[in-house]
Amino acid sequence: MSDSISDSKTINKKESWGDTLKAFLNPSVLTMLFLGFSAGIPILLIFSSLSLWLREAGVERSAVTFFSWAALGYSFKFVWAPLVDKLPLPFLTRLLGRRRSWMLLSQFAIILAILWMSQTDPTDSGSLTLMAVAAVLLGFSSATQDVVIDAYRIESAQTDLQALMSSTYIAGYRIGMLVAGAGALFLASYFGSDKGSYNYQAWEYSYMIMAGVMLVGVITTLLIPEPTVSKEKATLYTANDYLRFLFLFVAIVIAFILTFYFSSDISDDFKSTLKELFANNHLANFVVSLIRLIAAIAFAALVAFALVKANVVNKTMVKETYVGPVQDFFMRYGLSLAFLLLALIGLYRIADIVLGVISNVFYQDLGYSKVEIASVVKTFGLFMTIAGGFLGGLLSVRFGVVKILFLGALLSAVTNLLFMALANTGYNLPMLYLVISADNLSAGLASAAFIAFLSSLTNISFTAVQYAIFSSLMTLLPKILGGYSGSMVEAFGYQTFFLITALMGIPVLLLIIIAGKKLELKQNS
Repeated sequence: MSDSISDSKTINKKESWGDTLKAFLNPSVLTMLFLGFSAGIPILLIFSSLSLWLREAGVERSAVTFFSWAALGYSFKFVWAPLVDKLPLPFLTRLLGRRRSWMLLSQFAIILAILWMSQTDPTDSGSLTLMAVAAVLLGFSSATQDVVIDAYRIESAQTDLQALMSSTYIAGYRIGMLVAGAGALFLASYFGSDKGSYNYQAWEYSYMIMAGVMLVGVITTLLIPEPTVSKEKATLYTANDYLRFLFLFVAIVIAFILTFYFSSDISDDFKSTLKELFANNHLANFVVSLIRLIAAIAFAALVAFALVKANVVNKTMVKETYVGPVQDFFMRYGLSLAFLLLALIGLYRIADIVLGVISNVFYQDLGYSKVEIASVVKTFGLFMTIAGGFLGGLLSVRFGVVKILFLGALLSAVTNLLFMALANTGYNLPMLYLVISADNLSAGLASAAFIAFLSSLTNISFTAVQYAIFSSLMTLLPKILGGYSGSMVEAFGYQTFFLITALMGIPVLLLIIIAGKKLELKQNS
């Protein structure tokens, strides 16, 4: 799989446009449409749909955007990806196989989390904490599903189908987002909840229906075959080894949580000091949160190191699952190129994600109704994203992934400037259609190329862990910054905020140019 960028050049010479289009009918390619749908349902139930629910319930804008941190599970899924990769599930693994058993478990956990959220009214005293816990569970379960689906995609087909599978995955993903985004908004309005006229039961029924929609993913999981590569990779360890490996994971999580818990009072004092030093409340909050995050990761890593040294876990198993994938990546690409690629992965979607967290609140602040947001942003925008995804897949196969990666990054940065024009224009439906057309078309194209690019960097021997690391890194910094998007808008205003997100794309373009040249030199050497 790591040779897919160079392989694409061979594919371009052998296949016609007709052959490329016919490949969309391949069963592996079509399967990703339904798995993408299953993956697309949870994300907006944490982000935009939940944001509008909380805003209608009277929750402050800054608190609403902080809820986007509930999806940080997507950014730390590499921590438990080895657990998903190695730990067999009683009964299910024997019945369904390694990938499908974890896929099914994660889907049932997603359904449970959505139902939990549906039973929580954010206007009740103390309910925001329960809603946050349910949102975290949803993010954790959804991220686990993503780990398995990504591994399944890479293992179920050869290199020449990965770009097209990325396209159908994005199409399914966006359809799922439409159902969870526009569908949830339409349902909430239909059941009687609007801005200024909040109705908890309307949102309760909407989220319960969303939980039922997740059965599409469950049915797909039960019907598809287990990848042959997954069966061949299965490594047998003793039950004791698996239990000790699970204990290691639990210890890491507890260490991470305890660090946050016990650093709360210290961080409040430090935050007050920094507020006076910086004379900037938002900057002080960001710095303290970042330090707490780094400290929690460091302490969790220290606990893991101590347990391994004390022979609490099987060292060979830990090395194979945690050390092996990282070591393989740096050995294949070398130190300088590997760090360059990691920087590119970590920054590629920064402009898109940071803007996306606040987008629905922005539309609502301009005066657009939930129905208009659902019709234009979600429904119409879906078709533009799907078109961009298919275009990105086709162009990646024909002209190479790196070139389309650059084009996608350029278009994503430029289209963010259109949001400045929309903020200046105010309520204007034709302008909204124009902005959504450009933004979603470029996002679909960029996403298809980027997924194919990440797949090309993955060694088939370490699919779940390496891809989880790449996709986690892809969203980590953008989502941390996205949590402050509401605060940034309050501090600078929408126009300046959109300009900042556009400028974030410039370093990405430089990284793609440098990385592309170095990859070409490596392939030719």
